[in-house]
Amino acid sequence: MGHPPLEFSDCYGDSPDFRERLKCYELELERTSKFLKDVIKDGNNVISAIKGYSVAVQKFSQTLSVFQFDFIGDFLTDDEINIAGSFHEFAGLLQEVEDDRMMLVQNACDLLIKPLEKFRKEQIGVTKEKRKRFEKESEKYYSQLDKHLNLSAKKKETQLQEADELLEKEKVNFYESSVEYVYHIQQVQDRKKFDVVEPVLAFLHSILTLNNLTVEMTQDFMPYKKELQLSLQNTRNHFESTREEMEELMNRMKHPSQIVKMQGQPTIEGYLYSQERWALGVSWVKYYCKYHKDSKLLVMVPSEPKPATKQAATELKLKSCIRRKTESIDKRFCFEIETYERNTPVTLQAVSEANRKLWMEAMDGKEPVMELNEVGFKFVRKCINFVETKGITQEGVYRTVGSNIQVQKLLNAFFDQKCPGDVDFHSGDWDIKTITSAMKFYLRCVTIHRNLIESENLDNRLGAIHSLIYKLPEKNREMLNLLIQHLVNVCSNSGDNLMTPSNMGVIFGPTLMRAEEETVAAMLDIKFQNIVVEILIEDYTKIFCSAPDESSTAPPMPPPRITPRKRQPITMSKRPPRIYPAVNFGQFQNTESNYLKNQVLFTLLFLLETMNIQKNCMVARTDVGLL
Repeated sequence: MGHPPLEFSDCYGDSPDFRERLKCYELELERTSKFLKDVIKDGNNVISAIKGYSVAVQKFSQTLSVFQFDFIGDFLTDDEINIAGSFHEFAGLLQEVEDDRMMLVQNACDLLIKPLEKFRKEQIGVTKEKRKRFEKESEKYYSQLDKHLNLSAKKKETQLQEADELLEKEKVNFYESSVEYVYHIQQVQDRKKFDVVEPVLAFLHSILTLNNLTVEMTQDFMPYKKELQLSLQNTRNHFESTREEMEELMNRMKHPSQIVKMQGQPTIEGYLYSQERWALGVSWVKYYCKYHKDSKLLVMVPSEPKPATKQAATELKLKSCIRRKTESIDKRFCFEIETYERNTPVTLQAVSEANRKLWMEAMDGKEPVMELNEVGFKFVRKCINFVETKGITQEGVYRTVGSNIQVQKLLNAFFDQKCPGDVDFHSGDWDIKTITSAMKFYLRCVTIHRNLIESENLDNRLGAIHSLIYKLPEKNREMLNLLIQHLVNVCSNSGDNLMTPSNMGVIFGPTLMRAEEETVAAMLDIKFQNIVVEILIEDYTKIFCSAPDESSTAPPMPPPRITPRKRQPITMSKRPPRIYPAVNFGQFQNTESNYLKNQVLFTLLFLLETMNIQKNCMVARTDVGLL
């Protein structure tokens, strides 16, 4: 299991647990940086001299074999499993061919060193700069907050307003730096899955393809390489779809109108100052507090800057909550709570007026749920009919985004309460991009299902999804059936529109299975959502045309795919080793014809292999450096 996700909302609470999780990411960032330095150093050793080639490759393979990817989230896709084991497989392959490898790869610096140095500079380096800014703004904000809270309420109103404005400015700078730092450090964690593996894969490919003595071993490597390239491309596609959602969420979180309530079990959490009465007077103690809605339980954890000993948390069950008037106390932003555990009220101080209101209103708050209706079905059917009539062969259909203004105009016109559905799609006012974007927007608002990705048994995903589909409410299943049938028709024209089931999964996964709350953890499930939509399209007949056999103990196994999906991680290490004759340099000088024959044969094999990759990946964005 990898590191727990860092939520943007945690930046506003800035809890001790959040700081601990952030520290784990920082340690992993340093470990990755050190690993990249080792790889770059070892790669330079390989390039420097042919005499030290054997030693350098063995060290390089050892470095790869001991490194293990740490992924974010609880589960891995097939592609991530393949990527996670790729370095181990690379190391085994290098060790096997090392005795016969006698020629240095060409252009190794461009293939390996420069991309890794670029990653360290542009990704890890930028993240470290974000960390410096975060630490600086954190120190400035909390220093200003302590001064602010010690201001007397009896000071002039102008002085208090100036103090409020100064604190608000420091708070905004701190929150912005915190959100940006969390975004960048998680992006590096995700990007390294392909930005680090791809240069290594390209470097290994150059070693194999430029050495005519390892033709047979190269042929063994090619299926693994192709599968790994597809895994890398799929992971890149999933990353791009997740990155766009996370970036949009990050931008919204930079300037919130109010500090958002935390997701999860606590209704609200954050720092509060409690008035403690002692024999010699009164003091204010800082706590990190969590209020739970269901149990009305307030958990208070002491949070001193440098505590000498770790103190236990205090749990109080609330009876009531009352706001303290300004004239009744010398502190601002105060309120009182009555509890079952204490005979006297507990006076608490929030960090701002807005924060006090959140604590006061913590037990309220409901969100409307949009439901499917007949107007929605009519809208989706009209959209589908227009696409299949006018744009089913259009290249990139559903991938191209329409104008937001036009999309909203269409939705407002169609869902007008006075005359719903009274819109002529063929009037010439609407283009294909506007209609497809409007349909995606509607489906996103009425999320069909959120739990189709909960099956942990990846080998039996089809059976699990098949069963879950028939547990959906009738309207949800009807809408999903209508949409997937349409996507099957669109994908059947992929020769013209270039939209395959995998492409459709990237587009409609987040649309159909949008999470209730937009969190980083939810966005990490997008890659699984994409896979679910891909399975729904490929196995439409099996899933929607017949009910699942509930009497069977084992879910039905999926039919063979046109492009087989690996149910187990790909591997080369379990194949029997090949036996090669000893290498004699003299034979290459005396038998020039054999050398040329092998060279021509290898060149033909490489060209055929390249053509095959291009055919299988015609839609994917292929990095030229890998070929």
